[in-house]
Amino acid sequence: MTLPTSPMLSGSQMETLARVGTERTAAVGDVLFRVGDHRYPLIAIIEGEAAVQDASGREIVRHRESGFLGEMNLLSGQTVYLTAVVTRPMRYIEVDRDVLRQIMFEDGPLGDLLMSTFVARREALQQVQGVGFEIIGPRSSEQTRHLVEFARRNRLPHTWRDPEHADDPAAAALIDALGPRDLPLVRLPGGIEMRNPSGGEVSRALGIGLELAAREDVDLVVIGGGPAGLGAAVYGASEGLNTLVVEGTALGGQAGTSRRIENYLGFPAGVSGGELAERATLQARRFGARLVVPARAVALACEQDHFAVALEGGGVVAGRTVIIASGARYRKPDVPDLERFEGAGVYYAATMVEAQRCAGDPVLIVGGGNSAGQAAMFLSRHSATVRLMIRGASLERSMSRYLIDEIAGRPQIELITHTEVVGLIGEDSLEAVTARDASGEERRIEARALFVFIGASPNVEWLDGVATDEHGFLLTGRDVQDDALAAYDGELPFFLETSVPGLFAVGDVHSGSIKRCASAVGEGSMAVALVHQRLASWR
Repeated sequence: MTLPTSPMLSGSQMETLARVGTERTAAVGDVLFRVGDHRYPLIAIIEGEAAVQDASGREIVRHRESGFLGEMNLLSGQTVYLTAVVTRPMRYIEVDRDVLRQIMFEDGPLGDLLMSTFVARREALQQVQGVGFEIIGPRSSEQTRHLVEFARRNRLPHTWRDPEHADDPAAAALIDALGPRDLPLVRLPGGIEMRNPSGGEVSRALGIGLELAAREDVDLVVIGGGPAGLGAAVYGASEGLNTLVVEGTALGGQAGTSRRIENYLGFPAGVSGGELAERATLQARRFGARLVVPARAVALACEQDHFAVALEGGGVVAGRTVIIASGARYRKPDVPDLERFEGAGVYYAATMVEAQRCAGDPVLIVGGGNSAGQAAMFLSRHSATVRLMIRGASLERSMSRYLIDEIAGRPQIELITHTEVVGLIGEDSLEAVTARDASGEERRIEARALFVFIGASPNVEWLDGVATDEHGFLLTGRDVQDDALAAYDGELPFFLETSVPGLFAVGDVHSGSIKRCASAVGEGSMAVALVHQRLASWR
């Protein structure tokens, strides 16, 4: 797998970059940037050619006249994963990354071209062995699996060296030399090694994690960095609120794992969840919002004129108001040995990484919602057979019509109704499942991968004293019952406000949510307007 070649910049786009950048020259053999660098500029080539290489010197792609060098870490600030070497004498325009961020907002067509290319290159990098950082540890190590999942969800280029899954004597020797407490071993670009690091430690070492003070005081705390949380961050920060987002896993939430969102307004050709998340993250940061990943809220307390959010591992974020956008976590089927196969055939997201692992193999998807439908469409382009299994009679009640129609038009997708998975078959990895139909009859279904999309439960176990429905989702607005309105002194909460004044809930976490990406973003922005109203009522 190589990086996609650079689309050509137009003459006017080169002129735009020339106005904000600096023209430079380079000779054959000059290094423009190298693996492990903490910062580099966008390089737009006027004349000449440069080769992009991985850490071992293997060439991945070449860029020529009117092309450009750079990928997503130009915008995120991550450590450089690649080296660029001049192969023909070059004349080029160098644009500082801070200037680049601004010009991308001012010039829409140029910004769209650069962003879509950066996203495509980042997705390609995730499939290139030897690019990014190394995770060395066995599948049997829970810490290793967690760190691999963190890297995948955050779209961080990495290579997982697992001797339990592949013949890798060097990795096996390293693991034997270390104790379980030292696993996984992580090797960062530039040669730094870390033993059993947390996701936050890796993130900060790569240059993208924020270090919080023991106590942070802000206007608005947003708990969760999915579409609803990012929507709140963009509108909160753009309207002058000192905004801090706390996200426990990955920016973009579950939507960030979607290969293609077809019905999001403004993207007639569809947009990947990863690109949508990257665009929203860049936008929020541009307005001054701070995004902390990973950081997990573990408790919330009301203290006089503010809320205090306690974070896992210590630290407190104090905010005048709080928006809960913590979403929901994947539900898991009650199947024996499920956790043993997680990462070895059982998955909760269908990204290119998983698609590559099961390319050409039969796969099974469990679930009848839009996430399951999107996964079926995507995987049908990579797998020999895709079976979509539901417990009900049809997809009509749970899936959008456009997806139902597209699935019906794909002969390689088989819909299995009135059936559920009751067993998993395999040694080191999944080989098949045992399925039971409504009559109680069981049968074996070949599947090298099982993708689970059976809904979710709200991430609110850390909240106390906030009214919920019978399923644990937060009640808001008029749904808050009379016995939970004591704090309002006879008034009603604002729309999206919980039973606690100043505490709002948006997206999948609140009762009755639409569970659509666009509605989540809309609720996030709407909640900020209500935050202003609540703050005004307290003056």
